[in-house]
Amino acid sequence: QMQLVESGGGLVQPGGSLRLSCAASGSILSIDTMGWFCQAPGKEREVVAAIRWTDSRTYYKSLTKGRFTISRDKAQNTVNLQMNSLNAEDTSVYYCAAGYLGGVYLYSAVKGYRCWGQGTQVTVSS
Repeated sequence: QMQLVESGGGLVQPGGSLRLSCAASGSILSIDTMGWFCQAPGKEREVVAAIRWTDSRTYYKSLTKGRFTISRDKAQNTVNLQMNSLNAEDTSVYYCAAGYLGGVYLYSAVKGYRCWGQGTQVTVSS
């Protein structure tokens, strides 16, 4: 069984930056992709960015491309999300996720990820 623990959320002013980290433990070999999702109140959970565990191929939601960078450290079993130029629309709970997409699920498919962290709040406000 796999466990994911997020850290790094908080309050930041518009235009600021935050770095989220996700530490994975357990059955790492059973997954091929890790991702970051966000869910604001009343909205569906949606992908922010994802990274393929084997070769670091990345995927970004269009609104975050150029501002956010996802990276992984295989030695530490961590996935990070560097968020720059944050704005109020980025306010959300951010979840780390891991799964085996296997060429069947899109990077953005919530149902492709079977393991989820507890979530960390990111608030962008002046």
